[in-house]
Amino acid sequence: MPMTVQHSPSISLASLDQLWFQVAGTLCNLTCHHCFISCSPHNRSFGFLTLPAVKQRLEEARELGVKEYYFTGGEPFLNPQMTEILVATLRYGPATVLTNGTVWKDHWLEALHRAEQMSEYSLEFRVSIDGFSAQTNDPIRGEGTFDRILQGIQRLVEAGFIPIITATRTWPETSELEIVREFRKTLKKIGYTRPRLKILPALKIGAEAQRTRGYGPLDRVTTEMLDGYDLSQLVCHQSRIVTNRGVHVCPILIDAPDSLLGNSLQEAAVDFPLSHGACYTCFQYGSICTNPSSPSGSQKTPTPPPQSHA
Repeated sequence: MPMTVQHSPSISLASLDQLWFQVAGTLCNLTCHHCFISCSPHNRSFGFLTLPAVKQRLEEARELGVKEYYFTGGEPFLNPQMTEILVATLRYGPATVLTNGTVWKDHWLEALHRAEQMSEYSLEFRVSIDGFSAQTNDPIRGEGTFDRILQGIQRLVEAGFIPIITATRTWPETSELEIVREFRKTLKKIGYTRPRLKILPALKIGAEAQRTRGYGPLDRVTTEMLDGYDLSQLVCHQSRIVTNRGVHVCPILIDAPDSLLGNSLQEAAVDFPLSHGACYTCFQYGSICTNPSSPSGSQKTPTPPPQSHA
């Protein structure tokens, strides 16, 4: 019998709560084997965003009521204007930067700590590491990266930040509790006594599709799946991402031609079909892009309590 073709459901932009910036394009100092957009020292398919370009989008976003801002790459701190960009963003709202933590300079962290202390908004660092030891991390992120990332985390903690440590699940889910315990032990050894940890599902596109396998034809969201589903769990329901090409639907699909929605944030406020395999992973796990337990647009509290997340 021929397979029945199902049309993908579309999702609307309910409100533009979060705005992402692909601030370093696809340039990264590491070549991770699970990177869903295959960032590397040689991938320049997307370019840097300049400080004036980001400021223009921040003004545009303020008019639309954006509550918080995320910065990703590539490695954001390869952008020579990254510190200035974050300082400028803290005048508009809370900022989060996704980084591998290996390229910082002390005066950057000092400047960012001062800027956050002077701002009513918080600055979050999400640092990616994919194993609790060199033996588990380095086969994925490259030889010697475990020690370099740990040093970066330690520098952040010493500078007064409470980073969110993110790890992509490259182990069986049955091992999750043991893996989380080992991560916490490792982080406590470097002085991060109450670590915040966010485990991310692997997205089977880009380099990850080569490392394991891509999505199958049945790995798709259907209309029936969305019946009673909390759509706020999907990043495309309340955010967009800016690249040097324009505004895309989400930070995961920037390589997909249909992800480019327009040149302005208003143009990008259109429905988008959940037709990609990566949409299925977002549906399965929910909130994989945003911070754990981070109310959208919240101002910082005087003493934010560190939390652990599995």
